[in-house]
Amino acid sequence: MKKIVLAAVAILAGFVLQAQPKFAHVNFSELVQLMPEADQARATMAASSKEAQETLQAMQEEINNKYTQYEQKVSTWSPAIRESKEKELTDLNRRAQEFYQNIQQELQQQQEQLMAPIYKKAQEVVGNLAKEGGYVYVFDRQSILFIDDTQSTDLTPVARQTLGIAEDRTLESLQAELQAMAAQQ
Repeated sequence: MKKIVLAAVAILAGFVLQAQPKFAHVNFSELVQLMPEADQARATMAASSKEAQETLQAMQEEINNKYTQYEQKVSTWSPAIRESKEKELTDLNRRAQEFYQNIQQELQQQQEQLMAPIYKKAQEVVGNLAKEGGYVYVFDRQSILFIDDTQSTDLTPVARQTLGIAEDRTLESLQAELQAMAAQQ
């Protein structure tokens, strides 16, 4: 009887050990930021932002020129002309403000549209890796206060490889690239 109980305990212990859930973690932000697709999205956003800045700058120059002209000639204009010029300046300022607000919304929407498939691809890769590895949970390293690396597997290196992120590419090297690009402008 004692042997049967010991065998049952051993079998039960084996099931408990096998049923223990596996955990993994990943630096999701790193994956998304370093993906080659994110580089293209940043380039598209930079071009759109530059175009918007140039348009806004041209609007501001027009306002400044009209204001300079207004200041130079205001004393020689009749009240009707002065009122017309003031209304024109007010309208130009209003249009510039509306453009700024609209372009900010458009740029935000464009960023969301460009980044959505990148996030989706990264999530799919992490999900597939989790399923293949039999992981019950995959936590984002950025939103966890503590991770015991001995009990949780870091999927970031495998996910990086699957997503085509170069081994030598880091968040620091990306930051240096972005700063170099900003300095060239």
